[in-house]
Order: sequence, then C-alpha cells, then structure tokens
Amino acid sequence: MAFNEIYGEIFNTVRSDIEKVNAKLDEAFDVDNSVLEKLQFFLHSPSKRIRSVMTFLYLRAFGIEITEEQIELQAIVELIHNASLIHDDVIDEEFKRRGESSLNSELGNRLAVISGDYLLAVVMKKLCSFNSLELFNIFSRTLENMCSGEIQQHLNLYKIPTIEDYLEKSYLKTGSLFEASITGAMRLAGDTKIIRAVEFGRNFGISFQIRDDLLNVLQPESKDLQSGVYNAPVIFSGSTDITSAGIEKTKDLLNNYLVKADECLSDLEENVYTSALENLLELLQDV
Repeated sequence: MAFNEIYGEIFNTVRSDIEKVNAKLDEAFDVDNSVLEKLQFFLHSPSKRIRSVMTFLYLRAFGIEITEEQIELQAIVELIHNASLIHDDVIDEEFKRRGESSLNSELGNRLAVISGDYLLAVVMKKLCSFNSLELFNIFSRTLENMCSGEIQQHLNLYKIPTIEDYLEKSYLKTGSLFEASITGAMRLAGDTKIIRAVEFGRNFGISFQIRDDLLNVLQPESKDLQSGVYNAPVIFSGSTDITSAGIEKTKDLLNNYLVKADECLSDLEENVYTSALENLLELLQDV
C-alpha cells in the first residue's frame, strides 16, 4: 500500500481524538475579519496532524485517558506547528502549502508574519489557562529551540555542516516539538516516569526530519539544494552531487533513529495503539 493509505489506517486508530483537536482549532479565536478567516482556513487545510497522532497513540498505548485538557494541549501543538509553517513559507518564498495557496501568497508577507505571530499569542493564552509553570516552560523552551534551529540553518547556508551539527539542527527545528508534544501530555497526566516517552518523541522527530530531507534530495529539483540548505545526503556525499553511497548512509542514519524510537516502546503493553506506533515507525522507514 502507498504511504497515505497506510497512514490513513494508523490515523483512524485515533481519529475521534484528532476530530476533537480540529474542533478546538475552530474555537481557537474569533473570526471577525478577512485575515483571520483565511488563517482559520489555513489551519484546516489537509494535514497529517502527525504530532498529535503520535502522542495520542502513545497515551492510549500507555493506558492514559484522553481528557479535554489533553485535547487542548494537542491543539496548542498544532497551533505552534502551523505558526512555524506560515513563517517558513515567508522565509522560503513558498506559494503553495498542502496543495493550497500559502498564506503569504494570499495576504502578503507582512500579514502572513503577523498571522503566525497571532497563533503564537493564542498559544501563550491557552498555556496560561493550565496554570502550570512546567507546561509553560516546556513549550517556551521548544519555541526557543525551533527559532535557534532556523537561525543555525540560515547561518550555514551553502556550507556543508558536520553530521553532529546537522543532527542538532534536526532536533531543534523538528524533534523538539515532537518531544514537547508527548512530554507535555505525560506531565499533564501526572506521570513522573517519562524518560522513555521523552526519548521516543525526540527520536521520532529526528527520524521524521531525516526522512523529509532524504525525500527532498530525491526529487528532480531539490528545493533544499537550490536554496543552499545542505542536509545528511550532502554531508555523506561530500558535495551537492548526491551519490548513491550518500543516500544509503542517510537511510542507515534514519534507520538508526527509528530503532532508537522503537526501543522506547518496549515497556508498553501489546495493544492496538502500540501496534499502530510500530507501524508508524515502519512507515517512516519506507523511502
């Protein structure tokens, strides 16, 4: 089966949870002008909601009840992710997102940046409603990480980084939000033994980024290469002329992080949600 078909089956395991998150996004802010109307439309453009899917699967596999607070927390994760996408599209001058017109192409860069900032303001307001300094610290640190990753990437444009710098950037830009999603959810549930959950989220997120970078260079015209963003395939190839050896070493790196993530599931009981998590890891391996 194709990626979307397999992912669809995994998604269906927690579909009811995701539908509640989507409802929360509908209620995230009042739509009282054309800009916010377009912003809300952007939030509901086709999305895998993979951060929330991963977290709900883990929570249910662990036997944790999905409460209204858990739904609200994942809505926060999705708002942060979408704000980052809006800002990315401005930086990268992208005019398409998820098959639709990007917000910057619809509104222009100025209003697109403000719209992304607006989502982050909504995030801050929602986080305050939990009255939890710990949750606030988790997500404020994550936002700092994501910005640091973007800065690091910009400062290294057209430079081949070390593999260590690449992995650090992958964690900061992408892995940190996956990690925060599951860490925050476990903390919200009152669970103190979360080391495995934190490691799972981190390794899953880094795997997701490595896979995305690999798929990018396998395209006929790689946007990363054209814009001077040099990732694992370039590092392993030693140049922007991507070699088969560079591709294979990147696949090995991806597999290494997927194995690490899988090892973090060993304490979970065997159930439909644990199986779905294992299937999700196998799906990321398919490049």
